[in-house]
Amino acid sequence: MRIDASDVRKTYGDVTALDGLSLSIPSGSTFGILGTNGAGKSTLFRLLVGHDRPDAGTVAVGGSDVTEDGRRIRERVGYLPEHVGFPDGLSGREVLAVHSAIRGLPRDGRTARAVERVGLTPDEADRRVSGYSNGMQRRLGLATVLLPDPDVLILDEPTAGLDPRGVDEFHAIVEEITAETDATVVFCSHVLPEVERLCDRAAVLHDGRVRASGSIEELAAAAPEPGDETRGDRRGRRGLRAVFRAAVADEPAGDSRVDGVEVTS
Repeated sequence: MRIDASDVRKTYGDVTALDGLSLSIPSGSTFGILGTNGAGKSTLFRLLVGHDRPDAGTVAVGGSDVTEDGRRIRERVGYLPEHVGFPDGLSGREVLAVHSAIRGLPRDGRTARAVERVGLTPDEADRRVSGYSNGMQRRLGLATVLLPDPDVLILDEPTAGLDPRGVDEFHAIVEEITAETDATVVFCSHVLPEVERLCDRAAVLHDGRVRASGSIEELAAAAPEPGDETRGDRRGRRGLRAVFRAAVADEPAGDSRVDGVEVTS
């Protein structure tokens, strides 16, 4: 499902979280959202799942305005927030059963499929979540949002706090989902190599606006390391880091393009 945000503005008191943000995410893409703290990433996600409403502008998922058809859209969008928590007394399998019942999903084996899909063993699924590691908590959280087979999957810092092994295993799960389904995956991370690995397109948010956007290939090739212009290859290029730094600079260079990638103030 395609996602479109047009001239979106959202304020909380004196704080402007989104300031005329416009962004299009193609259907079936794996799209990375980058930005410093306070850039507006979490606000954008809350709008996409209908947990909040824009003060101005429109947010549409699959061509439907989220503010007008929020309930139906939430049924088609799976959202994994950065911080998840589950009742300590329930097992992982019981947590999934509760989420399935709340959503009114059929009892067709989807709980077992979700457990297998995220790499929880049967013993782990039957263990109380009070004994779960952070990595197991993240896997269970992902399993809850995969239960309805969503058309859109929104992942907010899904590997935060995981050790290197846990990060690699979570990456493999996301890669499997993107390879086996047509779901549109929106992935927020502070780790640039993570976005380069998992995503085919990305955007940089800063001060509530999109400052740079394009395919990963375009962004990775956009800005050379100072002094590398004569090398004639990409070994000296800094990938997303250079575009990210340019996009979040205090004084970006107006409306411009860096090797075909849009960078705006």
